[in-house]
Amino acid sequence: MKRCSWALHHDLDQHYHDTEWGKAVHDDQLLFEMLILEGMQAGLSWHIILKRRDGMRKVLDGFDYDKIAQYSDSQLELLMQEEAIIKHRLKIESLRTNAQAFQLVQQEFGSFDAYIWSFTHGTVINNDIPDESYRQTSTALSDQISKDLKKRGFKFVGSTIVYAYLQAIGVVNDHWNECVFKEGGV
Repeated sequence: MKRCSWALHHDLDQHYHDTEWGKAVHDDQLLFEMLILEGMQAGLSWHIILKRRDGMRKVLDGFDYDKIAQYSDSQLELLMQEEAIIKHRLKIESLRTNAQAFQLVQQEFGSFDAYIWSFTHGTVINNDIPDESYRQTSTALSDQISKDLKKRGFKFVGSTIVYAYLQAIGVVNDHWNECVFKEGGV
């Protein structure tokens, strides 16, 4: 079975690649979780994030944006002591900020799903990825969304992070052409 090369080294990566990456997500709870995880990943490997995902889910109330939006300063400070989370003060502080911004987007658009998919009119962008030499890390679309998210108060949403997010939630399908999951899996 052929997979994208980044998913060949660890079972956790393979499972994520085969079951989640590039599949269209329309559930606001999962959209928020992935937004947080992609922000936490900045400067780190995705494998590290996948290894800590379950632990982060536990200490972050299941990535419940309504609860996270209400975190006090002392709760955020306590997160700096948690082994499960990425101990980066600005990333931890962005949790509450992003949850509150997420809620505002939901109020304006009815759901975050409606907002994020509006940029492509609900259409998945299927890129032609011939092999691992393809190294696109941002696009005009991720630039546009990044700028809009920042305007709305989100943190850790630079264009590269947003592009990885779009790949993760299936707005962009960047499975290699030879990957059996290019068209949705086996």
